[in-house]
Amino acid sequence: MDVGSVEQRRARLVVRHHLRGDAADPVAAARAVLALHATDPATVYLSVLSRCRTASYDDVAEALYEARSLVRMMAMRRTMFVVPAEHVPVVHHGASLDVAATLRRRLVKELTTGPTDPELPDDVDGWLRALEGEVEQAVRELGTASGAQLAKAVPGLRTALLPRTTKKYDVRRAVTSQVLVLMGTEGRLVRHRPLGSWTSRQHTWTAASTCWPDGIAEPGDARAALAEAYLRCFGPATEADVAWWTGWPLGTTRKALAALDVVTTEAGHVLADDADPVEPPAPTAALLPALDATPMGWKQREWFLPEDSRPLYDTFGNIGPTVWWGGEVVGGWAVRADGTVAVRLLAERGTEAVEAVEAERVRLEKTLGGTAVVPSFPTPLERELRATSTP
Repeated sequence: MDVGSVEQRRARLVVRHHLRGDAADPVAAARAVLALHATDPATVYLSVLSRCRTASYDDVAEALYEARSLVRMMAMRRTMFVVPAEHVPVVHHGASLDVAATLRRRLVKELTTGPTDPELPDDVDGWLRALEGEVEQAVRELGTASGAQLAKAVPGLRTALLPRTTKKYDVRRAVTSQVLVLMGTEGRLVRHRPLGSWTSRQHTWTAASTCWPDGIAEPGDARAALAEAYLRCFGPATEADVAWWTGWPLGTTRKALAALDVVTTEAGHVLADDADPVEPPAPTAALLPALDATPMGWKQREWFLPEDSRPLYDTFGNIGPTVWWGGEVVGGWAVRADGTVAVRLLAERGTEAVEAVEAERVRLEKTLGGTAVVPSFPTPLERELRATSTP
């Protein structure tokens, strides 16, 4: 059986991405998709708990903030991810450093060309690097600190970019967040516990040396290693899939793939040692959160989407919460203000599917315990379901 067939791709997806809820622990859940999307902090927890039904919120937090077996970092496509510690070197050197270089250029340009308060010296790049040194010293002294605490300890972080126009969105902005994000992307700082609950979007910072005393080691050809790790989780995949997921130009993508031993199927590339078909498992249901790593893992997604998938996406192509059955998306879901979960199926797959989806809906509702989760990028279906009344 061709591993590039739709049946095989769906079977591999279910088994490898633990859509049966059978991951051993939070790290195994993350490892299955190489890295968890973390633009919405709630996505990290819900992605893990869907794949590992024996895990709790505390287990995820333990892996993130105590064991450090999961690390929150900006990487592919300038997107936040939670990455298993073993994959950090590949992700950092294969993607994060390119993002960091872009962030630094943009920030220096903004500080050089725009009005600031106070005015900066002519050597903006030198000023910024000196400021970063002060931040590193402050973090070492404080141990763990929020952006506000660091801005209090390092006055330079309160330097503001001033408005250039009268537009409402063009406001005075301190450089605090931009500098801290840049330093995090360069591997000098690392995000720590949130300021609030597991759904909070604000995190404290600590020195990266607490995780990597000797720095983040470079794993040889990092781009080839990242492409290999991606195909291990998402293959078969096309060049376009790899380029989209990594955020690389097509030329960089082709060079990385050329370094690998791959087999080409009707659906794209798969690693040569991973081209054996898998036994399709019995269909199971899963409710994955918005921006989950599985539906966001490919650019070309028609093979697992319903005929009309428009209600599941926002205008920028971000996917909302999805209902899965047997390796395909059959609907969507949302959390109402009272914490109840509403589901709508977009494809008919029989009574067994309906009953399994309902069981997962009930399980998710209990897992949430009344917490209302609203995605950063609401989709038409998610908005509609969230507005419905509890039956």
